[in-house]
Parts: sequence; structure tokens; C-alpha cells
Amino acid sequence: MCRIYGHFNAVVPSDHLARVGELQRHGGPDWQGCSAGPDWSLGSNRLAVMDPAGGRQPYRSASGAVHAVLNGEIYNHAELRERLRALGHRFADRCDGSILPALYEEYGDAFVDHLDGMYAIAVLDLRAEPRLVLVTDHLGMKPLFHHWDERRGALFFSSEIPALLAFPDVSADAWEPGLEAYLASKTPFGEQTMFRDVSALPPAVTAVCDRAGGLRVRRRPPPAPEPGRRRGDLRTLLHGEVDALLEADVPLASITSGGLDSSLVTALATGKAPRLHTFNIAYTGSWPADERHFARQVSDHVGTRYHQVELDPKELPELLPRVVWHLGQPNADPITVSSYALFAAVREAGFTVALTGDGADEMFGGYRRMRVAAEAAAAGEPWYEPYLDELAVLPAGRRRRLYTPEYAAAVRSVPALPEEATGALRSGPGTVLDRITAFEIGYRLPAYHLRRVDHLSMASAVEVRLPFCQRSVVRHAVRLPDRDRVHGGAVKRALYEAARGLLPGAVLAREKQPFTLPIADMLTPGWPLWDYARDLLAADRLRRSGQLSPGAVDRLFAHQAARPGNATALALWALLVHEIWRERFRGAPPVAPPQEPEVVAS
Repeated sequence: MCRIYGHFNAVVPSDHLARVGELQRHGGPDWQGCSAGPDWSLGSNRLAVMDPAGGRQPYRSASGAVHAVLNGEIYNHAELRERLRALGHRFADRCDGSILPALYEEYGDAFVDHLDGMYAIAVLDLRAEPRLVLVTDHLGMKPLFHHWDERRGALFFSSEIPALLAFPDVSADAWEPGLEAYLASKTPFGEQTMFRDVSALPPAVTAVCDRAGGLRVRRRPPPAPEPGRRRGDLRTLLHGEVDALLEADVPLASITSGGLDSSLVTALATGKAPRLHTFNIAYTGSWPADERHFARQVSDHVGTRYHQVELDPKELPELLPRVVWHLGQPNADPITVSSYALFAAVREAGFTVALTGDGADEMFGGYRRMRVAAEAAAAGEPWYEPYLDELAVLPAGRRRRLYTPEYAAAVRSVPALPEEATGALRSGPGTVLDRITAFEIGYRLPAYHLRRVDHLSMASAVEVRLPFCQRSVVRHAVRLPDRDRVHGGAVKRALYEAARGLLPGAVLAREKQPFTLPIADMLTPGWPLWDYARDLLAADRLRRSGQLSPGAVDRLFAHQAARPGNATALALWALLVHEIWRERFRGAPPVAPPQEPEVVAS
């Protein structure tokens, strides 16, 4: 697991390259390496997970003409290494990424078709006309951001946005419709980011850049099911993937919220890792929807070593700027602060790798909005607009009332969501639930969920592994009939069946609740978060930005003070996060994040 960066067909001074690498060092503290030529570079900040003594990136072929850097993990590296050895290749270590130059030499751009893992990879081929190849995994578990200067034919890329902005030719100017896109989906979906000149590579793409053809981005088709192979038992499938993801040369733990998904991963992991450590986060004091008792019950049931992390709500004004900096763009889910503190505690306790249950809701129909939309469609009732409103901070009509007339006019004709995504959602193939699942997996999961998990875990140099996002599990999930996902008011039916007998009955019987921050209670007068939000969303600040109406925002505060509620609290939280982002990144070169906090687990 690492951070990667580089450029192609441009001149970048060495001190700027060093700055780019330094801004990602938190995610790769164990080794820094950079190869550079007159008009190219490949750099890496390494977090040592496999073969800590090896793995010095950038990796090079025996001829020295093929260079590669990897962010992520290649789970089938041992099998590939043996195959390549049989073809005459030799390797200095057993690190997973060291196979990449040889694999590329054998298969060219199709090398990615042989990989099982989570990854963002850059390969530079200098054997003839120089060319740069960038690839992302099937779900975008490892983000990769880039700036393409078409006029000059220059490409810049990095794992994190603040590092990308440190390249002298990459502008930090905001994308004007960004606020509307953000409030419509809690973070921008698709390739466009909140920065005008910064794009996110989509999942499952191969991008090739050379001087003759410029930048070409090709989306790879999903792998076809293996001929004659049955779908098989979901529990057996998950057990095999969890076992495979337990391979590491550093200490490994599991995150358990007390809900179905993370609890099932934890239970399955204890078969191969009987002395597993588990971590849960909660908040000091007494708050609604506290899940720690469920998490401890799971730990006791499967026999893990339980660690309770506690976060004091009074620390939120101090933590939020750090969280926003690491994310690089606003994400409206309050879980961001919880995640950041949790992974800091995991690292402080001595663990480098953590298993989580992320992705299960998208795969198996776990969100209420998916069930409600499917049921509405079956009854012949409207489902499309209500479903999109559920994704938003505020429904379209309400958020437009927050804008100044000038900003409302500026974004009136700009789609808040990528049109190819909404087109397939509205009238693509399959059932409504099939289309919603494809939309959740293809757009919401990478942008809103996986980038958040990646950035906030790597902020503390923790590698997160995601069993539910493995290709075999995704293939199994998307082929399920609707009734095995949602039916009769129940969600994730196939997953609950797979967990039966492995988890306590109370965990299986409990209602689903989000693992998040109780902001409706914390964002009220008398709490530090309230005063912090009032200061940052003051009328004079809003007038300077010219996007939000100060009067409309004041009315939100008045409503929350009189009748605290989740919807109004989330709106204020989202606007606060956006303002923090705007202040930290507006048109200026990035600076290092504020000093990291010390968060300790018991």
C-alpha cells in the first residue's frame, strides 16, 4: 500500500517533485522513491505491508526500460510471480508490486487483466516511443487523480488531490457548479472533482498517454463468468476472500461497528486469525444510537480482543479541518470524523492493516432508499426523483432556495450528476433494483465511500482491505435476483442468510442504523460545534463567496435551534464542511495538514 505520483511530457523542477511526495508522506512513511527523466517522473511513498525489507518503488524491469509504481495490494502476486519465473523473469524480493514490470513486458496493456486486488498503477515504458499507462481497479478502491493539459500534451497524477495541486501547472481554481453537485450527492460523482482542472480516473479504466496520441481513457469490460462455474454458496465465497485478505507481514485488525457487515467479516476472519483484534468507535457521553454494546457482543461471541475508541465531541472543531484536508474535497457524511479518529487509534495501537465491511450495502441492497425505490417501482409509483432526493443533502427544491440568485442562475443548466449515470439509472437494462445497484456500485460507492475510506485510513498509514469489494463477491451480488436482495420489507436477505449461525441473534435481529456522528444533538446551541459553524457560516463570509444566501443559512440555524433535527443538522454540517474546504484550498498552493491528533484505543 502506497501513495503514487508522477508526470509525463512536462518539465517539473526537482524541488516541486519533492513537495508532491512530501504531501503524501502520511500515507507512505516507510520509504520514498522517485525516478525522473527530462520530462517525466514516477514517485512513491511506501507503506510496507508485504515483504517490508523489499518493495523499493519505483520498480524496474531487468532492462531498466519499464518502470512501475503501485498503490494498493495484488492478492494473487505469488501465483503470478511463479508464472513469470517460468517465463524467465527473476525477482529480487517477494513484494506484490515487484511483479508489475515483468507482467507488463509479457502482456502489455492487458497486464491488468491478470490482477486480483485493489490498485492504482502507473507504468512508464521507455523501450521505444515513451508512453505512460495508468490503471485503476474494478471499483476504484484506490483513487487516482489527474490533470490533463491537452494544449501541451502534459499529464500529471497523484493519489491525493493536495499533492496533485503541488505541481506548478495544476490550478487550484474551484469548479463553479461544485457546490450544487456536492449538495445533490454529498460529494461530486463521476470524473469531475470540486477543482476545475482536476479529474478522478473512473474505476476499471486503462489510460494511455504518449506524445503521438495524447491521453486515451478506455473503460475495461467486466470479466465474464467462468464457463461452467456455479454461483456457489455466499458464505463459502466470503470465507475464502476473507482468508485471502488476511495475508500480511504486518499486524492486522478488524473494524466492527456492531452491524451485520463488519461483524460477519470479523466472524469469518477469526477462523484463520483466532487472536484477532477488533476496534469500535463511540463518543464520550450518552448519545442516541450508540452501537458499542453490539460491537462488544460480537467480539465476545467470536472471541476477539476488543478495543474501544472514544471521541470527545468537543474536539470536532479541531478535527474537521484535518479531515477536509485529507479528503481534498468536501464529503458531507459526518462519519468522516469518526473514521479519521478510528484509524488514527488503530495505527497508534500498532496495526497497519484493517479489514472492514464496506461495500456490502451497495452490493446486496442494504440501504432503505434502495428498498423504497424498488417497492415504489413495483407498485407503479414514482421512484426516480425520490431516490435521488435521498442521496442529496437537501432535495433539489430546498437546496436551490439556499443559493443567491446569481449562483442559482449559473448552475441552472448544469447537471448535478453525470448524465451518463442518470440516463442508465432511469432507463437502463434490468429491473429498477438492478439499475439502482449498478448506479450505487459504479458511481456512489467509488466517489462517496471508497475515496473516503482510502484517504482517512491512509491519513494514519493504515491499509484497509474490503472483502465485500472483491471481484468474485461483486459478480455474485449483481447476479442475485431482486428477492435475494430486498423483499417483503427486508434488505440484504442473501447476506443475512449467509451470517445465520455465525453472529449473535441480537445483531441479526437489530434494525439497520448508520455508523455516523449524532450531529442533530451535537449541532445545537451550547456545543462547540454550534459556535464553530456559526463563525464559519457568518454572513460576511457567505457574501464574499457569492454562492449561498446569508438569510437562507441563518434560517437554517434558527430552525435547528428551535427544533433540532437530522435533516437541518446535516444541511448545516454539509455547508460547514464546504466552507472549510473553500477556505483551505481556494486558489492557493496546498500546505501540509495541521498536526495530527493523538487518539488512543483502550
